[in-house]
Amino acid sequence: DESWYIVRNTPGVTGFVGSAGSGSKPNPLLPDEARFILKQMGMKEKTIDVQLDLGEQVRVKSGPFANQVGEVQEIEADKFKLTVLVNMFGRETPVEVEFDQVEKL
Repeated sequence: DESWYIVRNTPGVTGFVGSAGSGSKPNPLLPDEARFILKQMGMKEKTIDVQLDLGEQVRVKSGPFANQVGEVQEIEADKFKLTVLVNMFGRETPVEVEFDQVEKL
């Protein structure tokens, strides 16, 4: 309801989503509809096939922790992210990286 209030009261937006006076809320896009629109805009859906397990050793390929070796502590497949324990300054530190930033050892 709060989001719909903001949309209704933002100039120029109500013509896109429908009349503010109609009283009905617009329907959210279905995932297939959103993918179609993004594809038409030239955007690609991020897909990365990584076969990793908890406890597995990986090397960080890019980013501020490049060339660090660590152990996979957590896998967030829906966000394409991993938490890797790397050794920094003599202690293990959890670092969040994206799937495409690591490689299996």
